[in-house]
Amino acid sequence: MLRVGLTGGIGAGKSEVSRLLASYGAVIVDSDRIAREVVEPGTPGLAAVVAEFGEAVLTSEGTLDRPRLGAVVFADPDRLAALNAIVHPLVRARSAELEAAAAPDAVVVHDVPLLAENGLAPLYDLVVVVDAGTETRLDRLVRLRGMTPDEAHARMAAQATREARLAVADFVIGNDGPIEALQRQVEKVWEELRERSARH
Repeated sequence: MLRVGLTGGIGAGKSEVSRLLASYGAVIVDSDRIAREVVEPGTPGLAAVVAEFGEAVLTSEGTLDRPRLGAVVFADPDRLAALNAIVHPLVRARSAELEAAAAPDAVVVHDVPLLAENGLAPLYDLVVVVDAGTETRLDRLVRLRGMTPDEAHARMAAQATREARLAVADFVIGNDGPIEALQRQVEKVWEELRERSARH
C-alpha cells in the first residue's frame, strides 16, 4: 500500500485532482468529508461539540450550524483548539479505518487541506501538492464560489504560504491552465504512484 498526502491552497483545484485520481483507481480518504460525517446528528462527535459549545451551535433541525460555530471558533484560537481536540481524533480514527479496508496494493490518497499547516507530511510515503498562482486562485474563489475579493484574500492568507506547501511536495501539479493540461499531469503522476506502489 502506498500512502499519499494530497494538498493544495484554497482555489488551487485539489478537489478536481482528487476526483481524477479516484477515476484512475485511487482510494480517496477525504478529511473534509469525514470531518462533516463525524459530527452528523446522533454521533458522539456532535454530542461532544454541543457539550463544549452549547445548544446554540445547532440548527432547528438538530444539525450542526457550521456558520454559527465558525463565527465562534475563528475569532478565538482557544475555542478553535477546543473544537479541533474533539474533531481531529475522530477524523484520524475514521481515516485509519478506511485505509485499513483498502487492498494491500492500493494507492490510498489522503485529501488533507491543512497538511502543510499541521506538519503532517511525515505521515505519508509521498506528498502531492496542487499549485496555482494567486491570481488564478483569487479568480476561481470570486467567480466560482461567490466570495468577495476581501473574503477570498482572507481565506488564502489564513492558510500556509505557497512556499511552505511546495517545500513538502514530492510531486507538484500545476493548475493555472485548462482542464486538459491538468488531466495530462494527473495521469502522469498516477502512473508514477502506481509504479511506486508496486515497488513499495
